[in-house]
Amino acid sequence: MHSFERIEKRIEKLYENIEEFKKESRQSAHKAQDRESKTIQPKENVRGTKGKITIENYIGGRYYFTCDEVEIHKNTIRLIEAKHGKNSFPKIDDVKDALLKMILYTNLEKIYYDDKEYKPIPVLKLTTDSCHFCIPNYYNILLKESETNGFLVETGN
Repeated sequence: MHSFERIEKRIEKLYENIEEFKKESRQSAHKAQDRESKTIQPKENVRGTKGKITIENYIGGRYYFTCDEVEIHKNTIRLIEAKHGKNSFPKIDDVKDALLKMILYTNLEKIYYDDKEYKPIPVLKLTTDSCHFCIPNYYNILLKESETNGFLVETGN
């Protein structure tokens, strides 16, 4: 989170010149995407390649995200958001964070990589180091949500 003073300064910039504000904001977001694409977080147990996702809306706005793993299989691309728990199943707040990405990824109309179109398959990957862990109460609800909303849930070590 940003400090209140920094937020006030950004609001002032917005009022001064909205086009310049948009430009700086998009540049900052793009730089953050680059940093995230090169970083492995402790709460990710990733084995594949990170992916950069740029979502463009119908009026030309661009939003920059990073996917923990991407896997291409024929005409599909798996967009994997990974959450990891050291000695237990990932915490509910981490899972909620991943669900926000699932909302975005399940609503993508088209995905292109190297000018080829792929069908997106959103995946929530939940892992732990522990061999003996308890499945939390929310897990069955999560499976129902995944079925209803069109994303996969994978678990393991």
